[in-house]
Amino acid sequence: MRLDPANLLERIGLNTPLTEFYDAPDVRPFEPLVKPKPGKRACVFAFWKKCLDGKTLHITKDNFGCGGAGHWLCGTATRAREGFVKFLVDDEGLKSSPELMNQWLDHHEGYRQERPDILIGLLREDQYDYLKSVTFCVNSDQLGVLMLGAQYDNAPGDPPPVVAPFGSGCIQLVPLCEDLTVPQAIIGAMDIATRRFLPPDILAFTATNPLFGQLCELDEKSLLCKPFWRELRRARGATM
Repeated sequence: MRLDPANLLERIGLNTPLTEFYDAPDVRPFEPLVKPKPGKRACVFAFWKKCLDGKTLHITKDNFGCGGAGHWLCGTATRAREGFVKFLVDDEGLKSSPELMNQWLDHHEGYRQERPDILIGLLREDQYDYLKSVTFCVNSDQLGVLMLGAQYDNAPGDPPPVVAPFGSGCIQLVPLCEDLTVPQAIIGAMDIATRRFLPPDILAFTATNPLFGQLCELDEKSLLCKPFWRELRRARGATM
């Protein structure tokens, strides 16, 4: 099923193109491609502007740029566990002790590639079957309305529709969603190591495919067409 986000994007006033994460069998439909320089460290988010210009980031187990992307997206160990923990705790200061970081690592698995190529870029409608997640790059108002939109079809007892877990920028694109078949979103781009590649007022809202579908189906009965959202947009100077 192919979904059209045009109405949703117009309603929330989002002009920045969506960024999609694909695990696809053929890279040709995603051309032109951009790749990290072999053997050179490069954050996934360093390619964000190139993706907005229509290029697709192409990473593999052999060429992934940053060691974090290699670990979390491609299942490639770039250093021994002890060295990895030491880097995260001592160099980056991300946990108070190696014991806590080890516990966190033990409870989180990386993304398991289905195919050799991971592609991150703009929407390719003919590749929808290989789409894993969709990222909205939003301001705080748009983040708020998307969070409420994610709650629209959520019932008590359902998995939480929006989470904000600890992790690097690239792990927030897919691996931290434990089940990609569940409607859920991650509030991301909070990793300060990646934020220098983004405008200071932008955060990421990364939705699984099922939640993306629910958001695209929000209609005139939903909050998108109700007074609170209209009033907020007018307060920001938007023409309704």
